[in-house]
Amino acid sequence: MISRVLVPMDDSEMAVRALEYALEAHPDAEITVLHIVGEPSAMMGKAVGLALEENIEEAAEKHAAEIFERAREIAQSHGVDISTKVVWGSPAKAIVKQSDSFDTVVIGSHGGSLADQLFVGNVAQTVFRRSPVPVTVVR
Repeated sequence: MISRVLVPMDDSEMAVRALEYALEAHPDAEITVLHIVGEPSAMMGKAVGLALEENIEEAAEKHAAEIFERAREIAQSHGVDISTKVVWGSPAKAIVKQSDSFDTVVIGSHGGSLADQLFVGNVAQTVFRRSPVPVTVVR
């Protein structure tokens, strides 16, 4: 029986679909929404901005607040309370590392733009291949 579900979430529609799927498929499970604040790179402007903040952890929480608010609204529409967690790092590595504490991972297949599809699709693929627990990829 699945009692703990990890749902990595960004601001993409596929992440929303993944959360909705997790809530419907595992109605009695404890669901944790995970947001990963990426490591700074030339392609990740928000991460670079966060790296320049005085208190990185506080800035990451603030960055994740909108995503978590949306996740809570979706969960409340299903009559469920969720937990949230923010971590810093490479998305695929962070998700795989966090998955050790869960029975399954439910992840969106990709984001909306071509760049999102390549990046997030690669994240989903890496998590699918490396996770120590079962992974459901939602489209």
